[in-house]
Amino acid sequence: MVFIRDTELVLRAAVELVNSLPQTGTSGADTLLDVAALDAFTSRHGYTGSHRRDARELAEVRGIRTRLLGLWGVDRDGAVPLVNDMLADGRALPQLVRHDDMDWHIHASDPEEPLAMRILVETAMAFVDVIRADEYGRVRVCAADDCAGVYVDFSKNGSKRYCDAGNCGNRMNVNAYRKRKARAV
Repeated sequence: MVFIRDTELVLRAAVELVNSLPQTGTSGADTLLDVAALDAFTSRHGYTGSHRRDARELAEVRGIRTRLLGLWGVDRDGAVPLVNDMLADGRALPQLVRHDDMDWHIHASDPEEPLAMRILVETAMAFVDVIRADEYGRVRVCAADDCAGVYVDFSKNGSKRYCDAGNCGNRMNVNAYRKRKARAV
């Protein structure tokens, strides 16, 4: 395991949220369009605390996506001020909590804070772990020539090259196979 469980869960949620932007992934479409999609996202990723389920909350969450995307456009040292700004904006106050089926883990914002701010702060806390572990090289953009999806490489050897958003690995492998076959003819 590269990261502890709660860090990995938050990183996976951040990847999905960033990849809902139209400029990432292969579809070119925004995939966080309505409150139902936001509800599904928060349910899938176990976000607790207040959840208004309204258009304003959707707009706030949609609004943090480009800020999170910025974490994939910098190196480890460049991420530090971004993460620190996110923590400061959220008035982060890390505390150990246990709920549902999760053992002790850290929440850094009040459960009554707006959902977008809690997502921003929890993501920043996860990136603190990535930075401290000196594993920022695992924060990547897809290597497929037609995809700008983001991912965090959780593989043991750190060799993953493609995101999971658009079946990029399979598509690129098929393209490479076809090129080899064409050259052989």
